[in-house]
Amino acid sequence: MPSFLSRRALLRAGLAMPVLAGCQSLMPKTAGTLPRTDVRVTAPFAMPAIAVPDFSVCPRFAITAFGAARDDQAATSAALARAIAAAHAAGGGVVVVPPGTWPTGPIHLKSHVALHVEEGATLLFSPDPRDYLPPVPTSWEGLECMNYSPLVYAFECENVALTGRGTLRARLDVWRLWYARPQAHMDALVALYGMACRDGVPVERRDMTTGQANLRPHFIQFNRCRHVLVEDVHIVDSPFWVLHPYLCRDIVIRRVDIAAHGHNNDGVDPEMSENVLVDGCTFDQGDDAVSVKSGRDRDAWRIGVPCRNIVMRRCRIKNGHQLMAIGSELSGGVENVFVDDCHFDHADSSVPSTINNLLYVKTNERRGGYVRNIHMTNVSATRIKGGVLAVETDVLYQWRTLVPTLERRLTPIEGLFVSGIRVDCAGFVCLVKGEAELPVRDVHLRDVAVRAVRGTPVVTEHVVGFENRADVPA
Repeated sequence: MPSFLSRRALLRAGLAMPVLAGCQSLMPKTAGTLPRTDVRVTAPFAMPAIAVPDFSVCPRFAITAFGAARDDQAATSAALARAIAAAHAAGGGVVVVPPGTWPTGPIHLKSHVALHVEEGATLLFSPDPRDYLPPVPTSWEGLECMNYSPLVYAFECENVALTGRGTLRARLDVWRLWYARPQAHMDALVALYGMACRDGVPVERRDMTTGQANLRPHFIQFNRCRHVLVEDVHIVDSPFWVLHPYLCRDIVIRRVDIAAHGHNNDGVDPEMSENVLVDGCTFDQGDDAVSVKSGRDRDAWRIGVPCRNIVMRRCRIKNGHQLMAIGSELSGGVENVFVDDCHFDHADSSVPSTINNLLYVKTNERRGGYVRNIHMTNVSATRIKGGVLAVETDVLYQWRTLVPTLERRLTPIEGLFVSGIRVDCAGFVCLVKGEAELPVRDVHLRDVAVRAVRGTPVVTEHVVGFENRADVPA
């Protein structure tokens, strides 16, 4: 598709197919014969079965048969594209990356294709931003734009997978330099915000690859996709967010091992997506392990799609800012989130803890949206800087001074349920700061035990319906 088209234009062309209510997207037709498997998840809300593709009977397409060479990025990139095209044309196929190190540029997946990176194989991604042009429809911190292609990208696809026990590694030569936020970068953010939230500039005209904007691409983005499986792979380093399901439905991410300590290196960011399972993963992050999002301000209100039915279970966190974050980009709304049987281990008392909070809900006066029905249970941690639960409604980061509030919309927050928590040492147990004109409602702490608390255990401001059964030292 040459440009990112509006839903109105697609309707005129007779191409639009609704998938998520309010989603402006062109979605593919249902696959003819590729089987799918239902993954059923128990949650404290009605969680639909998640249908993911089953490639077990599909033909395999080794990239070596299409000209891949271990010492030639151009040849390997072209071979990957040809193998993906062949698997797609066959109606379903597995593109196989054999053992060895394979330098490559961006990989664009197609419907009914699995990219399988075998154990002992490494896909080594180019550090040159020019290799990720022309720009593609994507987003930056909740604002849609045209930007450098994600390193692995699927746009409007159905039945796609990334599997295998191999490694995907980003070379950070240039991206590391772009972690800094000089004036030209900040000016570009202001320009993008103006285009998206003030002037209503069409997405295809929001080109952020010119000048020194330096908006780093995601490592892996599934954009407007259905039936997605990511399984077993090891992901090392990242320009930006690591795994970003955006406007997707039915996603399973399991047994994935992520080690990415760079700036904004969240592990998994489900955004305006529904029916998502993150299961048995290991997170060693430079930012949040999992952060649930639904877009920023007027750009998200335009799209109007919430993020819902998100389950994170059986995960281990080695490093990161939050175990589970909600927001701050949540203008489309977030509901039905369940964190279960996840554990943060920080045994070395000589090294500062990296986790701020186990559950952190953050928003501000510009976001609108809503947060409701959030559950966390059976979670443990050794030492954390923050607390078990934190809710803040005035989190603006650098945006506080970058742009003014164009339209004030507060965020209703209600239904936070936290139980079965064990922490050795924390800065506090619970901090909830609501707004006087819109208090946080219905917060429950049950069976929460923290052995040592460095500060005031519980602080609440503008909260209605607060149940505190936490066990903390006197």
